Parts: sequence; structure tokens; C-alpha cells
Amino acid sequence: MNLPNSLTLLRIFFVPLLIVVLLTKSPNVEPWGLPMHFEFWGVLILLTAAATDWADGYFARRRRQITTLGILLDPIADKLLISSAFISLVEMKLVPGWMVVIIIGREFTVLGLRNIASAEGLTIAASTLGKTKMVLQVCAVAVLIWAARHPSLKPLALVLLWLVVISALVSAAQYFLRFWSQLDDRIKTRRKLRMTQVAEAAAEKPKDAVPS
Repeated sequence: MNLPNSLTLLRIFFVPLLIVVLLTKSPNVEPWGLPMHFEFWGVLILLTAAATDWADGYFARRRRQITTLGILLDPIADKLLISSAFISLVEMKLVPGWMVVIIIGREFTVLGLRNIASAEGLTIAASTLGKTKMVLQVCAVAVLIWAARHPSLKPLALVLLWLVVISALVSAAQYFLRFWSQLDDRIKTRRKLRMTQVAEAAAEKPKDAVPS
């Protein structure tokens, strides 16, 4: 297995680790004077996992190791990481459940549309907002986790959370419009092709003999 795919699998490995750390709330231990409460570990695991998202893409392009497995696993790993983090925050009562439903619903709706587009042979480029969405989500989750220990960060966490929700809705709408536009063009092209084929077939039929 190449390095980019290994990094993607490492990101998936971090998912259950993040859930355990956030929901078990490990006791505070401070070796070498470092804060080792669960918020510290949660943010550290989240940021490390997010770094692998950048790294796997970087090495895949640099080493020309873009594979079908990597294309399949990368978005799944991202969605597992973000979904597990937000669901854990709901369980910790740090985030309203309805917001998380929107965020996660967007992720899997777009994933479904992407699969349909792939089956139709369509390539839908991600928007600028879609590309920055992951960064915004990671920042929001990190601040929300840290705000559990530092309440002064809650206003910033709320602003970031709303930005995540808004970006989820807008980027989903952008993706759907691009998907529908390309799908509609494909349907029209197929219809024209069928009409052309029917016309050509009709023209090739021998004409009925004219009686003398």
C-alpha cells in the first residue's frame, strides 16, 4: 500500500480514538507540566487527523500515486472524522442536534450525488467553498472542544458553528445545481443522439416500389 493511502487509513483509525477520548473524558494528568485533560487530547487527535488529509493529497500528487482506492477512501475518511466529531459534541451537549443533522446530512447527500455523477460519467468540480469547508469544520470542532474547558471561547465557537452550517447549505446547493446542469445536458445529448439515429435508420430503409 502506498503512502497516501496509508495516511488515509490512519485518519480512519483516528475516528474511534477521537470518540473514546471525547466521550470517556480521561482524568487530568499533567506530566512535564503539560495539560493532559480530554480537551487537549481531543484537539490534538483532531488536528493530527486533519493534517493527514492534507498530507495524503500532497503526496499523492507529488509521487503520482493517485489510485482508485485513494479516490474512494479519502472522502469517506473525511466524512467519518467530521461526523464522529460532531456527533460526539452533541452527546457532550456542546452542539444542538439539528445543526449536526444539517452538517452530516449535507456530507452524505453530496456523497450520494457524487456516486450518481460518477456512474453517469460526469465530473463535478468542487467549488471554492466546498474546498475550504473541511478547514472550517475542523476549526469549529477544535474550538468547540476547547470551549468545554474555556467558556470564554463559546462566542467564537458559536460563530464558527453557524459558518459551518451556512457553508454546508450553500456548498450543497452549488453542488446540486452543477450536478443537475450536467445531468440535464447529458440527458438532452442522449435524446438528440437517439433522434438522429432514428432519423438515419428511417432514411436507410428502402423506399416502397412505385407501381407502373
